[in-house]
Formats: sequence, C-alpha cells, structure tokens
Amino acid sequence: MSGETEDEWSSPDGAGDGGPRVIVIGAGVAGMSTGCYAQMNGMRSRIFEKHVLPGGCCTAWSREGYVFDYCIEWLIGTAEGNEAHQVWRELGALDGKTITNFEMFNRVVDETGRSVTFYNDPDRLERHLLDLSPADARLIRTFCRDLRRFVDIELYPFLTAPALRTVRERAALLRTVLPAFRLFWRTASTPMHAFADRFQDPLLRRAFRNIFFQDPEGFPLLPYLFNMAGAHHLNAGFPQGGSLGLARSIEERYTSLGGRISYRARVERILVEDGRAIGIELRDGKRYYADHVVSACDGHTTIHGLLQGRFTGPRIDKLYDELLHRPGALFPAVVSAFVGVRGDPDPGPDRAHSTTYLLPPEDAARLPGALQSSVVVQLRSDYSDGFAPPGRSVIHCTYFSDFAYWKALRAADRKDYRAKKGQVAAFVREFLERRMPGIGERIELVDVASPATTRRYTGNHDGSILAWKAFSEADDIAAKLVGKDRMRLPGLSGFSMAGQWVGMGGLIRAASTGRFVVQYLCDELGRGFTASESRGTEPWHPGKLGRLPQLDKWSMRGDVRT
Repeated sequence: MSGETEDEWSSPDGAGDGGPRVIVIGAGVAGMSTGCYAQMNGMRSRIFEKHVLPGGCCTAWSREGYVFDYCIEWLIGTAEGNEAHQVWRELGALDGKTITNFEMFNRVVDETGRSVTFYNDPDRLERHLLDLSPADARLIRTFCRDLRRFVDIELYPFLTAPALRTVRERAALLRTVLPAFRLFWRTASTPMHAFADRFQDPLLRRAFRNIFFQDPEGFPLLPYLFNMAGAHHLNAGFPQGGSLGLARSIEERYTSLGGRISYRARVERILVEDGRAIGIELRDGKRYYADHVVSACDGHTTIHGLLQGRFTGPRIDKLYDELLHRPGALFPAVVSAFVGVRGDPDPGPDRAHSTTYLLPPEDAARLPGALQSSVVVQLRSDYSDGFAPPGRSVIHCTYFSDFAYWKALRAADRKDYRAKKGQVAAFVREFLERRMPGIGERIELVDVASPATTRRYTGNHDGSILAWKAFSEADDIAAKLVGKDRMRLPGLSGFSMAGQWVGMGGLIRAASTGRFVVQYLCDELGRGFTASESRGTEPWHPGKLGRLPQLDKWSMRGDVRT
C-alpha cells in the first residue's frame, strides 16, 4: 500500500488520496480473499487478525520439527479449466505448488478387519464393490452409474455473485444444469442414510456413510458423488504446503497487491454512526475508520458481539436465535491427535492415505466426548513434503466430538481436561500399535487438540470446523443472505459479512464470498469489477510456511506430549 500512513485509518475523514477504504475483520481465507479483490479493484484495504498468522481454521502448528496440518483433506479447484481453479489462481493460492492426487477417496475398515475402498474411478469402484457383495449389484451399479454422470459434469459457479449474474451467465448455468436436472434432484433428495440402509452387506451399509471420513449425518447422495467425481478429475487434490501453505500463499498475494495485515489485533466492536458502519475498535482501545467494513469471522460473534445484536431481521434471527442452538445444525467439532513417528508408519502393501476404522463398543467408549463409533487415521506425510523431519512421518487421527463436553471439562478442571486429552493420546498410541505392529516404539510424540482448542483459536461457535451444516435449513437461509440480501444486514449500511457463516463451509466457498463481497461493493459504487491471476512462478518450498507457533506458547495449546 504505497505511501499509506496511519492517519488514513485513524481519522473518519480518511485523509489521503486513493480509493475507498475497506477494513476486513479476520485473516482467514475469506478475509484475505476480500482484501485481495478489494486491492484489485482500486480500494485501500486493511485486515485485522487477532492471532499471529493467517488462515483461521486453515492452519498448522509445529512441535520438535513436525508440522501438524489441521484443515485441508481435499481442495476443490486443483485442476485447471473450472471456476474454482480460477479463483485460486487469482488469489495466488496454488502458485509454484505441486498437487498430490490419490486414487481413492477413503478406505473403511470394520471391527473384524474387513474393508472397502472407495476408488474415485467409477469402473474400478464398481468392480471392487461387486467383488465384496454380489448380492448388492443393483445398488452398486446405480451408485457407480451416477458417479460416471457426475464425472462428465463441470459445475463450479464461484465467479459471480448470484444477484449479479448476467443473462449469459445464467443461460450457461442452465445449459449445464437442465440436462442433468433429474440427476441433481434425485441425488439431492436421497439421504445417504436411506440409500446405505438398502445394502444387504453390513459393511457397505456402514461404509457408505463414511466416504467423507466420518458420517456428517443428514447429507444426501449428491455431495459424495460431486466430490468423488472431482477427485477422479484430479480437481480435489492436496496442494503442496497444505493448509497453512495455502493461507501463506494468499497472504503473499494480498501484500503484493499493497494490502496490509495487522496481527495480534483483536476487534472488540464495529463502530456505527447513523445506521452506517464507519470503523472498528480494538481491544486496546485504538480505533480505525473506513468507508466499508467487512466481517469475515465467526457469525455469532459478529451479530451479537461486534454489533451487539442491533441489526437483525427474520433470516438472521432464524439462524442465530433458533438454528444455532438446534442439535445437528452445525457441522460437528473434532478431536485431533497428531502423531510424530520415526520412519514410515505403514510400509505394507495395503497402504491407504486415509482410513476410517469402525470401532467396537469397548474402543468407542474410550474416546472422550465421541459422537460416533469411529476414528479416522490419515498418513499426512503422504499428502505433502515438509510435514516431518527427514526419516520421520506424521499421522493425523480424528473423530467427531461434542463441544459442550470439552467446554464444561475445561471450565471445571484444567487438570481433568488435560487428563482426558492424555486419554486420547493413550488410545491413539495403543490403537495404532494394534493396526501397525511395532509402531508404538517409534512414536516420538502425540499432540492433541480438542474442540475447545478450536474455539479458542478460531472463535468458531461451538468449535465447529465448517459452520452451518450443508443441505439443511440453514443452507437455504444462507443462500438468501448471499443472493437476496447481498451479504448485508438489515438497517446497516457500509457493512458486509463474508466467510463460511454466509457462504457455507468449504475453502473454495469461503474464498468465493470474498469475491462476491467486492463485486457487490463495486456494483454499489457504480464501478466495474476486475480480477487478475497471480503471476507467481517461484517453486513453493516448506520454508514459505514461515515461523510456526509452538502450541504451548499460543492459544491453540497442545497439552499432551508422550
């Protein structure tokens, strides 16, 4: 931001030349996306982030040379030729990076050791499933037939905000949707649970629910088919550098455009005057002013904290006064256990980068706060280089967990809270030894993060990793917030919301909300919207992650070391 001074932000008058001033709250993917597009469109932007590094949930931390990558399991938009990829190119997210693609989406293993592998190739998947259960041939062929049809569909409408789509853009979308309308309608209206319950084979009945590693509950068939088809197209891969690597690349793109991020800058409230947002006040009392304020942080914090509940309407009230407290409305929180291991954790012939293990009752009972009887084991060193010191590997073990359990535990007794995290670590160590004999003596450390950890670090309500659950009543309301309300709140001008609390979960959707916010702002200002691709070509390397926090020093604490 050439020639910028603090005076430009400390005065309501906005001294200095240049375009409109835009303040963004939160340096997650949505916040940095908003800043990038604001800079591309001649605005002066500034991002305020309460923590010490960018990304929000899209983050990583380190311990003893290991990098524990927290967020990405697959990223829509890693292949060229679609709108999702264009957004990532504009944000510089994939600059200089290799992409890791896997031939399978996930493997599911039951208590007896019987397994099913969900290959992304529909032909290979069909052969495998038929070998497992010939009696389920009709259902298997139905699923694989639908998967083939999704493989042939390119549907990634992430470039233009819904209310601003031109007649030509709407017509192009219709040309894609109409031929497959019955497919979309049928797979969107068929719950996965109902479909899976029709299998005769007991493993398939349970395994199909866990294609997405754990059972999100309530999802229809459509997202499973959509994402597996994307993976088959190499469009749902894993970018080199992982979660924090993605965030760092967008941060670099933003600052190269002239933007500025202030870290350790916690916003306490949004300043409002005569029904218009005019700036922010930080915890230390400092005030900064702008022509437009964008909140890209937790939705409940924005509505009832930063704005003190003064600007709501029927849709906001429905979301934050009713659905927010309804069981199952939010995507679940998770417990994460990262394991540092000497050598290769699983050199066997049946190696899988991701496996869901269905647990017997006695094992499930040992997982504090568990919501399901399963645990996911991912060989994270297979995803990208740089996650472990030479000759070592990282394993990531997760399970859906109850936020209220961990919140109450931590509030009542920190010692007991740490003991429960130790119980998770002990279970993981023993479980891995059973599955990979001999690994126990090679485990160097186990680092556990609970849902309370996620809440403290990101501010996400109830520690939810993806905010509102997709394909729900909240999804329908959020779509209206973006398409009809233009991401604004009733009675408040000069303000927008971005991120997963309005655009729903998923990194590409978070990134697209930043694009949409700036498109709506450009439309309000009567100026055309423009975007350009990043020209970064320097090969990415692990050093670009920068200095990572050690969690015993920052708020996302890993209390367990074994």
